[in-house]
Amino acid sequence: MSVACVLDETMAAAVRELRVGEDQYRYVGDTAFNLADSLRDPMSEAMAVLDDDRVVGFYRLDFAPNAVAGRPMHAPSVGLRAFVIEHDQQGRGLGTQAMVACCADLRRRHPDRALLVLTVNCNNHPAIAAYRKVGFVDTGELYQGGSAGPQHLMYFPLH
Repeated sequence: MSVACVLDETMAAAVRELRVGEDQYRYVGDTAFNLADSLRDPMSEAMAVLDDDRVVGFYRLDFAPNAVAGRPMHAPSVGLRAFVIEHDQQGRGLGTQAMVACCADLRRRHPDRALLVLTVNCNNHPAIAAYRKVGFVDTGELYQGGSAGPQHLMYFPLH
């Protein structure tokens, strides 16, 4: 069972070692850089995905008002960035479990937030399908600021 938790220093080294397949790197970038960036930003929380107390993934929660979409959403939101599951752990349902755990965690720790918002590259079909499976809704809007091309803007209602 996958669990999402606020990253502590004992998990940081394991997060820095996470790798994805070469075809995924253009979508998620360098995990060590994303970790360092989230730890520097007071509007972010670095999160670890655990499976039996082993770090298997990472993501960043971004609480800046214009996070992810480049503009405010219609309700108080939090952005999801840099979501990654270790390459050799993919295909086991850990990503889906991590998103369910993420949403439960947000409801508990940040009940003022109504939406979890993310962008996903239009060509990243497995990720789009995975987010839809969890219950994310595609807004129909494309975010053009992605380094790997246009991205779908999606959200998950937390209330």
